[in-house]
Amino acid sequence: MPAARITALDVLDVRFPTSEELDGSDAMNPEPDYSAAYVVLRTDAADGHEGHALAFTTGRGNDVQAAAIAALAPYVVGREVEEICADLGAFARSLVHDSQLRWLGPEKGVVHMAAGALVNAAWDLAAKRAGKPVWRFLGEMSPEEIVAQVDFRWLSDALTPQEALDILRAAEPGRTERIGRLLEAGYPAYTTTPGWLGYSDEKLTRLARQAVADGFTQIKLKVGASLEDDVRRMRAAREAVGPDVRVAVDANQRWDVGVAIDWMRELAPYRPYWIEEPTSPDDILGHLTVHEAVAPVKVATGEHVANRVVFKQLLQSGAVDIVQIDAARVGGVNENIAILLLAAKFGVPVCPHAGGVGLCEMVQHLSMFDYVAVSGTLENRVIEYVDHLHEHFVTPVRLRDGRYLAPTAPGLSAQMHPVSLKEYSFPDGPVWSARV
Repeated sequence: MPAARITALDVLDVRFPTSEELDGSDAMNPEPDYSAAYVVLRTDAADGHEGHALAFTTGRGNDVQAAAIAALAPYVVGREVEEICADLGAFARSLVHDSQLRWLGPEKGVVHMAAGALVNAAWDLAAKRAGKPVWRFLGEMSPEEIVAQVDFRWLSDALTPQEALDILRAAEPGRTERIGRLLEAGYPAYTTTPGWLGYSDEKLTRLARQAVADGFTQIKLKVGASLEDDVRRMRAAREAVGPDVRVAVDANQRWDVGVAIDWMRELAPYRPYWIEEPTSPDDILGHLTVHEAVAPVKVATGEHVANRVVFKQLLQSGAVDIVQIDAARVGGVNENIAILLLAAKFGVPVCPHAGGVGLCEMVQHLSMFDYVAVSGTLENRVIEYVDHLHEHFVTPVRLRDGRYLAPTAPGLSAQMHPVSLKEYSFPDGPVWSARV
């Protein structure tokens, strides 16, 4: 019987008109349309399993993102399913070694995100074949198997394979108990739903109070467009949630270093918990300057960090207090494993970014794997939650009392309903054609 193979790579342009209600609005993205360059790895396997994932954009970015994913099709179509699933580390590395495409990186930007989408789709496929959600599929691997997923090139001055093994072996004894805790009580979350920049003060206040009633112990506000407005909004949020709920703020890279420091001093009376992306995501020394100037407010960043090397330097320099991975930004699950191990080595908590279509669904698996097999702790760890677009997914996130409930369905939770893919296809889907 011939081996099952990847028979096709489908790339779909799926966009949601979130700009109409200003959902997702911030200082750098005032009118985003949450969008997915959506990937399907089709196979001729007898079990019928496919791999689904996506790269997140805010609208027109899908034009270039979808093209980049399609450019990688020759590295995927025709390959044996078993070969890919048996060595996902080698598969991930194969997608970043094209010398001509590497010229556009290396390992950063649109092409690297395209590789990440395919890597994530392969993990979805492998976990479905194993009958497990990705967090558990990963969390039950041996330390040696996990280390084999990581590309240590450019990392070994900060993290060696042996150090990674030591971290994983130290966490191994409590794995079964932690899996049980996740299945029983879930993983802590915080919500950005009240804090979009385009929302009125009344809507902010109402949603902030609702968040506390729903069990969240942290909310987040977008800031950075107007200092006067931000002071007023921060005051309103603090009054709405009371003194004990954490209020983080997010500038989405809007500020220069000096502006970030001055702005945060004005917000300091309202006790912001962290300042997220206070300046360019590539500016390690700028983050360090902000970190030293605004303490005890924490500095968080990561959703736009291009790769594991920048994360390495942020951690080596002590420039960040919170690492924010993103399921769709770097080179997929494998590179995020490397970043989780780096954060564990330097003792920095990981609180993922998940503000976007499908990001909550995917990144929950990475945090839960981190708890089970890497860090072994939930202390000062939360996953971002945004209450948008989950209804379009076959296995959407589930929350209870401000906590993510552990997924139990096999895969990465990224698969969307066929009707959603059809309705929101750009530009010809009914949702978009009706707007012409």
